[in-house]
This record gives sequence, C-alpha cells and structure tokens, in this order.
Amino acid sequence: MSGRLIAFEGGEGSGKSTQARLLAQRIDAVLTFEPGDTAVGRRIREVVLDPAHAEIDPRTEALLMAADRAQHVAQVVRPALQAGRHVVTDRYVGSSLVYQGLGRGLGVSPVEALSHFATGGLDADLVVLLELDGEEARRRLDRDLDRLEAAGDDFHERVRAGFAELARERDWVVIDGRGDIDEVAGRVWSAVGGRLDV
Repeated sequence: MSGRLIAFEGGEGSGKSTQARLLAQRIDAVLTFEPGDTAVGRRIREVVLDPAHAEIDPRTEALLMAADRAQHVAQVVRPALQAGRHVVTDRYVGSSLVYQGLGRGLGVSPVEALSHFATGGLDADLVVLLELDGEEARRRLDRDLDRLEAAGDDFHERVRAGFAELARERDWVVIDGRGDIDEVAGRVWSAVGGRLDV
C-alpha cells in the first residue's frame, strides 16, 4: 500500500477534528473518523454515544468501538490506502487504548489485542496527539454532551494522562492545542510534513 495512514488523537475539545480536516485538505487525503463513518458505524455510534445508555458496560463499549473500527478499516481505510490515497482519521486505535484501556480500566493490552483483530493489524503510520488542558477543553465544549463527553472530570483526567503516557511510550507527535486554529495548524504541519514525505 502506497498511501499513508495518519491518526489524530486527543481528548474532548482538543481540536483534533478541525486539525485532521485541515491536514487532509492540505495533502489531498481521504478524511474519515471514528466512530461512525460507515452505515454500520453510524448505528454503533448512536448506541455507544447516547447519554440514555449510561448502563453500557466498559467491555461492551470496547467491543462496540472495535466493531466500528473493523467496518471502518474494511470499508473506508484499507481500500483508500490500497488505491494509493493518504488517509487522515479523526480517532483510531489510540483512542480505544486510552478511553477503554486506561479511562475505563480495562487495561491497554487486552484492548490493543482487540483493536489488532479489528484492524487486521493495520497500524497508523503516524499518530498526532493534540494536547489541551482540561479547563480549556471544557470551555470549548459548548453544546449538549454525548455519553463519553459527559463521563466526568475524573474520567477525562485519566484520558488526558493516558494520552500523554502513550505518546511518550510510542513516539507519537505531540502538538500543543492552545491558540487559534491557524497557529495549531502551523504546528501540525511543521511536525508532520517532513516525517511522512506527503
């Protein structure tokens, strides 16, 4: 496969969706996201993010995210890469490792094994983490919150700490998410442009 897979990760309100879109436009990549960028995935997203489903068990949540990812890779990501297109995804395996593995306490290893099965072993060529402190992130979330966004400050602090921990361990590109959109986009391009020759 000649296309490259670039995954944007980060906590709620970090700006990753905006920056993923801008990078995809800049390098003429396929822009996609998890969960929900397939017909099957949209149904899964409705269930897993619905605040009315507070009773979802962490293992159920992890399995639903993996099911979405399996369909996403099969239907969107792998075909684009095989056609020689670059793919930029707003969330990928890293989100499951952090949200379900560390945030929900399931452990990184079992969640990683589940994601490996779901993707058929397709790893991102580069992971970009948008970091933002909790107070600023909360200010940016000025809408009704979904089930994960509303999980509580303790959960989101575990998520932020988990992303930082994995970024150190796995050589992710870490970008300061503070500032206006263009400032952050400049940081992303400075960090990413040369690493993937895109």
